[in-house]
Amino acid sequence: MNGVMRCAVVGGGAWGTAIANLLARNGWPTMLWARELDVVESVNTQHENRRFLPDLPLTPALLASNDMSHVLSDASLVVYAAPSHVLRLVVQASQPALAPGAVLSVATKGIERETLALMTEVVEQAAPKHEVVAISGPSFAAEVARGQPTAIVAAGASHDAAKLVQRALSATAFRVYTTDDVIGVELGGALKNVMAVATGILDGLGLGFNPRAALMTRGLAEMTRLGVALGAKPDTFAGLAGLGDLVLTCTGALSRNRAVGVAIGQGQTLEQALAGKDSVAEGVLNTESAKALADKAAVEMPIIDATYRILFQGQSPRDAVAELMARELRPERD
Repeated sequence: MNGVMRCAVVGGGAWGTAIANLLARNGWPTMLWARELDVVESVNTQHENRRFLPDLPLTPALLASNDMSHVLSDASLVVYAAPSHVLRLVVQASQPALAPGAVLSVATKGIERETLALMTEVVEQAAPKHEVVAISGPSFAAEVARGQPTAIVAAGASHDAAKLVQRALSATAFRVYTTDDVIGVELGGALKNVMAVATGILDGLGLGFNPRAALMTRGLAEMTRLGVALGAKPDTFAGLAGLGDLVLTCTGALSRNRAVGVAIGQGQTLEQALAGKDSVAEGVLNTESAKALADKAAVEMPIIDATYRILFQGQSPRDAVAELMARELRPERD
């Protein structure tokens, strides 16, 4: 990767803004596409995303626009950070403006509800003839924007494409590893959000630290079980995109998914827990997708099932916990 490489980030939320800021600070000419005009205005004039990433200064080198063609013009690396439920539409809208040979990276974590496709599959279908790389790992946007040390993984079928993303994003306080296990990295990123909602529910119930540790450990076992059934490498779930992201999202105070779970555990309905939030809690969206994917693959995922019953079938959180604890006894590794 020699010379100047133009970069574009599609999605002006907290994570998209943090990635765009990182790329621009690394010296790559970078533009951020945002749907919201107030985001474009605040990034360009105040060097801050006041809606999604307030009080965190951005480099003046970062420019924003809501003109997709302008943002994507001649970009060699395009990073998509739109929410999972609109990613396909966003990529389809961007596809005519993509430069030939541009590498596409997906920062969105999720499973498409209608098709059960992973995010890289969505991008590959909506913008064929481009190499696609997933990026995932324990990375709160606000901490990345502050320059706090962070490590993630870039997963791609093409080693060269994954290396390009690695080199573009890596910085003094941002370390990027590579892997070819796209399925494992993507499932780790999607499923840990559901586990974070479940952990938040336990915390909201005030049940203590023991059940949190048990849920995270058994949740990781469920994630690995589904991943292996779908062709992932089991070791991936012990890495940054699996265990690393699971620990962060289930315990971190900045986790939107955990916060939604806490509210539900404290007695709020799902609608009340989500009310008034600009940012998407992907764990809620992906609970339905994860359950459907597990059912399709005939993989047992009791924590995913319990979370689904609480969120969408009105089961009492305490009843769901009681059912999980009353399941038939079995060997740990069974």
